[in-house]
Amino acid sequence: MTNRFDETPTVSTDSSKKTVAASRVRMNELVMPNDTNPLGNLMGGRLLQWMDVCSAISSQRHCNRNVVTVSVDNVEFKSAIKLGEVVVIEAEVTRAFNSSMEVAMQVWAENMRTGERRLCTTSFYTFVSVDADGRPVPVPKIIPESDFEKERYEQAEDRRSMRLKISEQNKEAQKKSKSN
Repeated sequence: MTNRFDETPTVSTDSSKKTVAASRVRMNELVMPNDTNPLGNLMGGRLLQWMDVCSAISSQRHCNRNVVTVSVDNVEFKSAIKLGEVVVIEAEVTRAFNSSMEVAMQVWAENMRTGERRLCTTSFYTFVSVDADGRPVPVPKIIPESDFEKERYEQAEDRRSMRLKISEQNKEAQKKSKSN
């Protein structure tokens, strides 16, 4: 099976549109003692930091500007990552809206002695492209090419609607807690 992260990206000559492949990033980190908890497992906060960096690079690669993290979807740690394992984080922009981009991530743990690799978590991050003053600026549209990319592209609208709904609910809850 071919890994889409090993393929050469297709580059669009139209700067208002870019392929998903052009935003792909694969980042590797070796889990060192300073990265672990007393059980020898990678600390969740460290993994979230690495995921944020990887997904920021992916979104910056897409828009060629500074970006800020707006939201992180549900992150479920499915499998502990142990001291000495290599964390492989793969990220790519799935859809671009006006100034925001959704980035999909997969996180794998690789045992260097056995070569075994297992999926540990997946998540979607949202970034906004900003100018030098921190104001949102438009981003290029995404050109989904494969059936898989097209499916995730279409589903991104539903995920975005859910994020916006949750954001509104959180704002309402904050207003209520301030008034009490």
